[in-house]
Amino acid sequence: MTDAGLRHGRASLGLSFGVQGVAFALLVTRIPAIQDQYGISDGLLPVFLAAVPILAGAGSVATEKVVARVRPSVVLRWAQPLVLLALLGVGAGREMWHVAVALGVFGLAVGALDASMNMLGVSLQRAYARSIMTGFHAAYSLGGIAGASLAWAGARWELSLLASYLPVVAVLLPAALIGSRWYTEGKGAEGKGAEGKRPDGTEAGAGSAGGALSFKLLLPLCLIMTFAYIGDSTVSNWSAKYLQDVLGSSEQLATVPYNLYMVTTLLGRSVGDLGVRRFGAVAVVRGGSLLAAGGFAVVAVAPGAWVGMLGFTMLGFGLCVIVPQAFAAAGRMFPGNSDAAVARLNIFNYVGFLVGSPLVGALGDAWSYRGAMLVPMVLVLATLVYARAFGPEPARYGGGHERPRTADVG
Repeated sequence: MTDAGLRHGRASLGLSFGVQGVAFALLVTRIPAIQDQYGISDGLLPVFLAAVPILAGAGSVATEKVVARVRPSVVLRWAQPLVLLALLGVGAGREMWHVAVALGVFGLAVGALDASMNMLGVSLQRAYARSIMTGFHAAYSLGGIAGASLAWAGARWELSLLASYLPVVAVLLPAALIGSRWYTEGKGAEGKGAEGKRPDGTEAGAGSAGGALSFKLLLPLCLIMTFAYIGDSTVSNWSAKYLQDVLGSSEQLATVPYNLYMVTTLLGRSVGDLGVRRFGAVAVVRGGSLLAAGGFAVVAVAPGAWVGMLGFTMLGFGLCVIVPQAFAAAGRMFPGNSDAAVARLNIFNYVGFLVGSPLVGALGDAWSYRGAMLVPMVLVLATLVYARAFGPEPARYGGGHERPRTADVG
């Protein structure tokens, strides 16, 4: 693989992450409009919302099997257009079964998309021989901000779902298809042989067992992924209600914390790879976990809305590095079977999403919402116990270690 080929592969994969961020944000931020369009009752809505991550988990499991026969780039090339068309189907339907089918397709395709995107990211990072994974997730965050802004504009101008979704899909679908021409796994450039070695000849990960996938070894990363998404879903689902009902803010001000969280997530991920290269993944994840736990503590004891928003800002900077580094660590742990490890780990993204919001809601109703914020705080702190799962790692370039002799691909 040439240097130009790797750069093109990195850019096209970044575009894919960004497109996915737009699509997912357009779906989740217009849930009230979807409910109104199809007449979905409040009692039935949680069933629809839970079905998407459950089916996404099934899609991730299926992708693990599929990539044993075809390259992850092939899966991604077809999964992303399917996600966009399913989003369009959500906006175009009128009957209950229309939205059920569209959301079902969306869920399955998202699982395949998330898994294959991160598989490509892990292999490209190995080819680059330095941390680039967090940058891909920064592109996702940027797409999420763009998608949420488009959704706000659609709601502000009282556009129908179809009118909101159609122009976006019309632009992103061709862009994704064109960009898919440059997808690359990067494996031909990484200098990794069948034994799963780094370019300098050292073992790429402890406990790799020659590439055999051991769920026992992967379990710490699975727990970390779950804890991170419990924290993320807590912010996305409860920040507005918490600020308004607990901290007494206005309805307008209550929308600010999630926007702050999204922006700080983007900023943190934009510089996260630099931190990993300088200090190593273990140190960055530990620092992020402490900052996120501190954010939940500030939210829990905040005397007013502005202090609460400070806590949610800390959460964005703290949580943003954990998920991309978990995928990267899975690739290092099982260098000969990284695709399967990423697919397996990706399932726990959806586990955390499913558990987080109901858990905080139930605790808030039964106890208090201030107390409920302490639960994700403790879970994020538990990441410190498992932080060693993020190493061993490649040499920390720029920190006094010699860089392996691989192509300089920027």
